[in-house]
Amino acid sequence: MTLILASGSKIRATLLTNAGLSFDIIPAHIDEEAIKDEYLARAHSPKSVALKLAQEKAIHISLRHDGLVIGADSVVEIERDLISKSDNFDQAKTLLKRFSGQTHYLHSAVALAQGGQIVWSHVGTAELSVRRLNDAFIDTYLAQAGEEVLKSVGCYQLEGLGLQLFDDIRGDYFTILGLPMLPLLNQLRHLEVIAL
Repeated sequence: MTLILASGSKIRATLLTNAGLSFDIIPAHIDEEAIKDEYLARAHSPKSVALKLAQEKAIHISLRHDGLVIGADSVVEIERDLISKSDNFDQAKTLLKRFSGQTHYLHSAVALAQGGQIVWSHVGTAELSVRRLNDAFIDTYLAQAGEEVLKSVGCYQLEGLGLQLFDDIRGDYFTILGLPMLPLLNQLRHLEVIAL
């Protein structure tokens, strides 16, 4: 069975490749902001928003291509607010100031779809405590991390310089990277898509 990743995320593709999976990449282009707004307006939790986004991406591609489609998405929640990606460094700096000395939650969802139907889904949550950050550190961090921070909803990649932001992390490493790998691999084995 063909396995398809409905995401253009380099780290998600790397995680799947490193786990020995063969797959095609067909990014799903859906209106993420409209889905977020609709779900939050109906008092859904940020965790359920992550799940809905992952499911919609998987369904979108599975209606157009044969195979088993992996959809994934991550959202960041702080003080019950859902955080979106920063468009520029000024927004990133504002976000990092808000994170300073606070704990936030990262919800990463993964869903499998085939023929327009969800066959399995999972949401992992990690709790991340950011150390106190001063303006000088934030400026240096953003200058060194560069444009890559704008591709991540929390303005960090834990596998890189972003690790410097934290003093405590509770949760699965792969969830923080944006793809809960262990539940996904277990399900792919259960479906006999992979034999390892």
